[in-house]
Amino acid sequence: MTQTLQTSSSAPATPSLTCGELLVQWLEYYGVETVFGIPGVHTVELYRGLPNTNIRHVTPRHEQGAGFMADGYYRASGKVGVCFIITGPGMTNIMTAMAQALADSIPMLVISSVNKVADTGSGEGHLHELHDQQGMVSKVALTSKTIWQPESLPKVIAEAFALFNGARPGPVHIQLPIDVITADASHVAKPSDYLNNFAKNSTDAHGLTSPQVMRPLPNPTQLDFIVESLKAAKNPVILYGGGCVDVDHDAQTLAELIDAPTFLTINAKGLLPPSHPLSLGSNQSLEAGRAVIAEADWVLAIGTELGETDYDVFFNGGFKINGMLIRIDCDAQQLQRPFRADIAVLSDAQMAVSGLCKRLEGQALNHQAISRVNEAKQALINDVTPDFSGQNALLQLIRDEVKDVIFVGDSTQPVYSGNLGFEALATRRWFNSSTGFGTLGYGLPAAIGAMIGSNSSVVSLIGDGGIQFTIAELICAAELELPLIVLLWNNQGYGEIRRYMEEGGLPLIGVNIKTPNFEPLAAGLGAGYRRITAKQQLLDALKEDIKGKQPIIYEVDEADDFLIEMGMTFTCFS
Repeated sequence: MTQTLQTSSSAPATPSLTCGELLVQWLEYYGVETVFGIPGVHTVELYRGLPNTNIRHVTPRHEQGAGFMADGYYRASGKVGVCFIITGPGMTNIMTAMAQALADSIPMLVISSVNKVADTGSGEGHLHELHDQQGMVSKVALTSKTIWQPESLPKVIAEAFALFNGARPGPVHIQLPIDVITADASHVAKPSDYLNNFAKNSTDAHGLTSPQVMRPLPNPTQLDFIVESLKAAKNPVILYGGGCVDVDHDAQTLAELIDAPTFLTINAKGLLPPSHPLSLGSNQSLEAGRAVIAEADWVLAIGTELGETDYDVFFNGGFKINGMLIRIDCDAQQLQRPFRADIAVLSDAQMAVSGLCKRLEGQALNHQAISRVNEAKQALINDVTPDFSGQNALLQLIRDEVKDVIFVGDSTQPVYSGNLGFEALATRRWFNSSTGFGTLGYGLPAAIGAMIGSNSSVVSLIGDGGIQFTIAELICAAELELPLIVLLWNNQGYGEIRRYMEEGGLPLIGVNIKTPNFEPLAAGLGAGYRRITAKQQLLDALKEDIKGKQPIIYEVDEADDFLIEMGMTFTCFS
């Protein structure tokens, strides 16, 4: 008997607008320009609406690379990086990048799929299933939320951007069950609805952008109290942190009004010009820098968590604050850790700095800071080693040769040296993964994200060990025709860990790994290659390669004589 298959008249109609399509509309509304992601069977429906927006999609070769790209994208541009990540293994892969972003207060929106509503957490062995994906990811995020029905989408997205703009930022995770991604959302609020309603009720709807939640303004009484406390100070000091990265010229003005030695954390480099007479750079972990802070009777710390990767990079516990501590931060909890503040101000950094400047205008304060700074600078210069000078001379040469260059670093020796001795010409021009979480493999994908976000020349500083974590991302840079310079520091393995083992009398196990032949490897990944052995060769190469259309590896051996020669002409604080 022959049976004829018939199409059921009761089959559900195709939605005119799915939840996944609406999601990308809301992302565009909030100013998202780039999404980093690897499509998978659970996330393909997130891509259906992308062609109807101006959002660019970038495909890394690993989800960890997606997270690092989003991190570097924000640090260079100030724009939130967004990732589309599949259920299960995609989320476990990106968690390292999220942890780095959480440690360094970097906003990142990670949008993932999760199993169908009825299957989530069932333990029935569905594809990509985790026991508790949201619970797992919540440990490396400010918050993790599930959109169980399309109606929740606008509110959950709004909450994410409220956190980015109104509090201490970090990664936020939003997951959608795969049957919610495809669900009908034609009845749910759309950006166009909001814009139309606003236009009807506003006399000035021109240039309307997404609503911004702002960080708190400083309490005026507290600012008055800070100024009053300053009157009794003899040796004030200012500590600027990464939370001040977007503070304008007022940061320099405040240092001059108070007449105080000023330190910059690694993520605040560039806030003061290199040769500013009050700046002691990022040397608060060195003995001479620490002495200035320990002797201070009044310390103003703004936008810094006072963590060991900025103030105790040698992990010897020698950093001390003995004077009155005034802290300004947008995170209430951070105001009392790891050092308890005598005056704690919950505030946006820019508004607090501006408010202090206004109160101090016309008040002639003379704390003889320049003489203290010069004395400390001389002590710092006296302790400079040839290796330190050579590495910083290399960085300084590139900075001066390549206009507006951004250095994106991994955990590698030139980065450690540069964190102390390198002077950036502007903020957002020097950042790396040796702060906070301290992950390896960050430098290459984060540099790709920085280049996409800024359209500036970018140099990735990474070691021969660290690059092996994420070297597959080099082909992503080649695919995008990015003239990224990868300065590969070759010390034949995990050189820094090897030194730790040697100093501790430990057996050298696991650190003398085999180093690839990077020239054919680069060619196979669509990149160029140069072995740099001389200063002039480097200068000639930079002039040519920054105008190219492919990434290129500059391999430098840490033992090369030309580095020592360059170091002989290196000048600190310039």
